[in-house]
Amino acid sequence: QVQLVESGGGLVHPGGSLRLSCAASGIIFSSYVMGWYRQAPGKRRELVADITSGGIPNYGDSVKGRFTISTDNVKSTVDLQMNGLKPEDTAVYYCNARNVANIRWGQGTQVTVSS
Repeated sequence: QVQLVESGGGLVHPGGSLRLSCAASGIIFSSYVMGWYRQAPGKRRELVADITSGGIPNYGDSVKGRFTISTDNVKSTVDLQMNGLKPEDTAVYYCNARNVANIRWGQGTQVTVSS
């Protein structure tokens, strides 16, 4: 059974920080690019960040310099450290695993940035 389970979402004030975590099971973790996407109401799902099994990250323009993605290949987890949060970061954040044959999604975790 393939599972991607996100945790760490919540409510935070502008300028605050959150750390999201995604635990993967049922996949060969090293065979996938792992990532985080987000979707705000009325908007398309967009890439936040992804990272190869070799540790090479890629970030969406809106989060560069503020967010950091990392993996633990032993625990099969991918984290997203979010600093300097802005109201426009408010969205449901989804864990993603992809390779040439498969795309998998977690159920999502809500991040709300509000005063």
